[in-house]
Amino acid sequence: MSVSTVAADQSVCAPLAVLGRDVTVPLVTGGEVTYAALDYAASAPALQRVWDDVAAYAPYYGSVHRGAGYLSQLSTDLFENARRTVEEFLDCRAGDQVVFTRSTTDSLNLLAAALPADCQVFVFETEHHASLLPWRDARVTYLNAPRTPGEAVATLEQALAARDPYGPALVCVTGASNVTGELWPVRELAAAAHAHGARIVLDAAQFAPHHPVSVQDLDVDWVAFSGHKLYAPFGSGVLAGRSDWLLAAEPYLAGGGASRKVTRRTDGGVDVEWHDSAARHEAGSPNVIGAYSIASACKALTEEGFDNLVAREQHLIRTVRAGLAEVPEVRVLSLFGDDAPRVGVISFVVEGWNSSHFAAALSAEYGIGVRDGLFCAHPLVRTLLGSDPETQGECGAPEAAPGEKSLNAIRVSFGAGTPDEHVERFVRAVRELVRDGARWQYRTEGGRCVPAV
Repeated sequence: MSVSTVAADQSVCAPLAVLGRDVTVPLVTGGEVTYAALDYAASAPALQRVWDDVAAYAPYYGSVHRGAGYLSQLSTDLFENARRTVEEFLDCRAGDQVVFTRSTTDSLNLLAAALPADCQVFVFETEHHASLLPWRDARVTYLNAPRTPGEAVATLEQALAARDPYGPALVCVTGASNVTGELWPVRELAAAAHAHGARIVLDAAQFAPHHPVSVQDLDVDWVAFSGHKLYAPFGSGVLAGRSDWLLAAEPYLAGGGASRKVTRRTDGGVDVEWHDSAARHEAGSPNVIGAYSIASACKALTEEGFDNLVAREQHLIRTVRAGLAEVPEVRVLSLFGDDAPRVGVISFVVEGWNSSHFAAALSAEYGIGVRDGLFCAHPLVRTLLGSDPETQGECGAPEAAPGEKSLNAIRVSFGAGTPDEHVERFVRAVRELVRDGARWQYRTEGGRCVPAV
């Protein structure tokens, strides 16, 4: 299927309005071009509607839960209504809690801190570091990368069958890979976990911006995601799900807001009664604007309709994959194969190119922003590249000059705000760079490839 054939598909909705859609950037070859933001998997641009909602609220900003004044009361209502909006967006069960955090990483570290004693954790090596690394105080079993969804389920079932059947256990799994974009069989993995007496947490950082997430339909115990992936500004996240482990644990942070009552003892110490609500893990003055922006994004995506959003994104995926398939030097990275369902996240390597050099040329010569490196998923990228698992690498670019081999890949990612022209320019740029080479000289500076002045 050719790019022109795919581009002719006009049966999809228009891109949503996002901040930065008209920003222009200079090219090293001269002139300027509208910036093509194709790094959504790292941080999606904020929706214009979200920014407008935040701007409208900003003059009424006040500290929540603590003030009798009008602005404080208004902000408290807005904050708690945001919690209810997220509950609806995730289709939570009665009794589930929504805790506002800083990010997916923060959410999963919060859950890790709330694990019961002697909990066993099962996590695939394919996870982002946010869900691979927080379980330091638990007994962790790292599972090898599966090559099919069915193998993922079978691998988990085998590991769970061999575990201590009497202690608590938790499975952590992504909904969509931040490296390959491939969707994981979450519902089947949840069924396997529950059949063996384990619970499951879904890392939905790359899933929630692209697909509806139903806690009840997927039958997961917790969901974690970040606002900055969901078209909201930085600094906000969510952990939503069952309350029992969270309420049984000491607060993630100790301080005001988490405490219901604090009294002095006769021996000079203090006694603390902690809240038995989400506030237990939201100590300090909360990020009200962050919570409100997440709620605004949830409303915007719901009202647009995920059917429309998915249809448009699949159109963009077809355009990119068809274009890359026409360049023999490009190898797209995949666990589950070409036919696997996926979101708009595609990683690849280019024969004869250092990944940092290629990404730098896309930016400097075409105004296209992508990501290069190991994408904070080192074990997965090493597996996909067929490298030694102990080979050293970094999240960013390595100390490698243009043209030198590197343990890195290039990632292009897009979503609801991406216009067709951006992905079409990207495909054209890949073809031209591979065919003609870079038009500028580049050098390594601070571990990154940059245009030579």
